[in-house]
Amino acid sequence: MDELLTLIGNLGFPIAVSAYLLVRIEGKITDLTGSIHELRQAIERIC
Repeated sequence: MDELLTLIGNLGFPIAVSAYLLVRIEGKITDLTGSIHELRQAIERIC
């Protein structure tokens, strides 16, 4: 049981930081995807 608690203690922080960063980056990736879509439409109108 002590080994399990130590493992959770050692891995819990990196997992929490990774999850936080993934949530933050997801919104930015969504914005970038929308921008790329708009750019594609603009290029198609020009051609």
